[in-house]
Amino acid sequence: MSRVKPMARVKPVSRVKPRVTPLVARTPEALADILGLSPADAKEWQVQFALLKHLKEIVRKRKITHAAIAERAGTSRTRVTAILNDKLENVSSDLLIRILGSLGYSVRVTVSRVNSAA
Repeated sequence: MSRVKPMARVKPVSRVKPRVTPLVARTPEALADILGLSPADAKEWQVQFALLKHLKEIVRKRKITHAAIAERAGTSRTRVTAILNDKLENVSSDLLIRILGSLGYSVRVTVSRVNSAA
């Protein structure tokens, strides 16, 4: 009969999580800087955020369903729901403009020179 060797005692692994210092970005430019992205990306986020803010307000006031918005704009309900839940990954500004247009709104664009631009 073989003898079973007793197992050596194993020291438990510490489950202490390292402290993480949160980074706070108060502007799109600051967020882009933290993420290592360009100021141009920050400006694009600002445009998308402004369009999304207006879209959400329109949807709230009109109490229109995501399915109705999707049908009017020629996109999927799933995509509209994601957009209205602030998920803008792979969403272009022109899609947001198309959705706003399908709801009877127009978008005006103003271009102005920024002093810090070269």
